[in-house]
Amino acid sequence: MSNIYKELKSEWSKASPNLAHCGQLLNSLKLEMVRSGYVDVEDEGEVNPQQKQELQRSRDMLEIAIEHSIKVKDNAAFERYMTQLKMYYFDYDKHLDSSQQMHKFMGLHLLYLLATNRIADFHIELERLPSALLLQNPFISPVLALENYFMEGRYNKILQAKKSMPSELYADFMDLLVSTAREEIASCMEKSYGKIAQKQAALRLGLKPGGHEMQALVKKRKWTLDEDGNFNYADLHMRQKEKVPAKDIAVHTLTYAQELEKIV
Repeated sequence: MSNIYKELKSEWSKASPNLAHCGQLLNSLKLEMVRSGYVDVEDEGEVNPQQKQELQRSRDMLEIAIEHSIKVKDNAAFERYMTQLKMYYFDYDKHLDSSQQMHKFMGLHLLYLLATNRIADFHIELERLPSALLLQNPFISPVLALENYFMEGRYNKILQAKKSMPSELYADFMDLLVSTAREEIASCMEKSYGKIAQKQAALRLGLKPGGHEMQALVKKRKWTLDEDGNFNYADLHMRQKEKVPAKDIAVHTLTYAQELEKIV
């Protein structure tokens, strides 16, 4: 395991690591961990130097795995690795020195939960962190500001905040959050306006009028244009008439009444 671990560390430290090769090394390391068995650590007991070294390697591997999953845009892998990594941050914290990257990854996880609109899980994760950290840490406090913008409906602030994130790793999740915010803006526009000019709609969404992203959103939400070239939301406000099966309801009601008479 140590040779594969060293090779992974060496490759990942390069300015442009080979992502495919790193993925293969990570898979090999995971197999080695399964074959050798996980480190059995008692909550109150002490760990020997070898166990501590194995825990350290496993934590380092998971931190690399999380960055790798973000770079290859594998959100499912990100969630799996993050779940495992939190065990090393919060369950094995008595046996390991604090990771210098812990707050960055916790901030990334919070941003991911916010970007996927999992607000309840977002607040559960906040309970793990001390209040002083929430307000002062440069990796976490910006995410809290984003959550406030999101809950208050200040979506324009979210669109502007993308350029001020503390790490380039936040970029992909910020794109996801911006997409979620745009969907919320579009939903609000549909409910607030009967119609709106294309240029004004694009301005509110922070998109280029007639651009690819704007066209994709229009197609997804099935927006139509009226004679003047405005987006017409009137049809979206109309509810389809639902047919009431009056005959079937009457038959069931009479049958139920007959059964009640038999019981009485």
